[in-house]
Amino acid sequence: MSETARIEVSETESGGRVDAFIAAHLDDVSRAVVQRAVRSDRVLVNGQPVKRVSQILNSGDEVVIELPDPPTIAIEAEAIPIDVVHEDEDLVIVNKPSGLVVHPAPGHPSGTLLNAIIHHCPDFARPGEDPIRPGIVHRLDRFTSGLLVIAKTPVAMTRLADQARNHSFDRRYLSLVRGEFPEDKGRINASVGRSLSDRKRMTVTTVGGREAVTHFHVLDRFGMASQVALQLETGRTHQIRVHMRFAGHPVLGDPVYGVTDFRAWPVDDDVRRSLEALKGQALHAETLGITHPRTDERMTFNAPPPETYRHALEMLQGAAGNSP
Repeated sequence: MSETARIEVSETESGGRVDAFIAAHLDDVSRAVVQRAVRSDRVLVNGQPVKRVSQILNSGDEVVIELPDPPTIAIEAEAIPIDVVHEDEDLVIVNKPSGLVVHPAPGHPSGTLLNAIIHHCPDFARPGEDPIRPGIVHRLDRFTSGLLVIAKTPVAMTRLADQARNHSFDRRYLSLVRGEFPEDKGRINASVGRSLSDRKRMTVTTVGGREAVTHFHVLDRFGMASQVALQLETGRTHQIRVHMRFAGHPVLGDPVYGVTDFRAWPVDDDVRRSLEALKGQALHAETLGITHPRTDERMTFNAPPPETYRHALEMLQGAAGNSP
């Protein structure tokens, strides 16, 4: 069994390597998998087998890769507590805690949000074409907290996935970041793709990168840090975290792209401890707006950040003399 992916090379992606291009477009495909596919003539460019993983692509090229089906993971129901913000016969909105993986994957075969959903929703139809991620319309990183929607039926999955693809979701995030933006509002437009040196990391790049746009609005300034509201115009992997690092204001507590060592910060011990207590990146999906897949009603949901975020925010506000 296998599946085939077809991807056209855009003008901004011209000049990139074929292995980096495929890895940037297919989140669950490593460059090692691409290399094996090349060796077995399962990667084509404009209908011709690719002979080298370093082959350079041109604008307008059609890249085709044949991939083996992923191994099936039996997703069992697990009684994991979850914060359900809204539920009806079509969907469920969950306020995901930091640290909870959204769906099973290598290294996390169980104990995920999806395992909890299957236990919580006896009417969950496991919709969608992906048996490993049924009902998952969009994702949050493991250590990003906040709101996400899960489809319970095939119709809901199709219509919500269309909204996600068309960027018609309203998604507002809160984040604590290092330093202060000089402006109150702004727009970051920088393509995001896989790092060529570390496939687990994303980076701002024109080599295999995809357009990524993030809007920011500074809510509070503390000198050494700020609280910002962020809205996504696109939804690339790790987009906010990569864009904040690119802008020179990495997310506090982010173990990959941000700041986790606060020993040299000019703050007292209580503030430092509150920052060190952050469970991963201080990034929270506060607002989610969707169009209901059955009624066409526009629905907006809000959820406050977790306690560790709120405590760090209060300590930073107090240290800066800001009123909470």
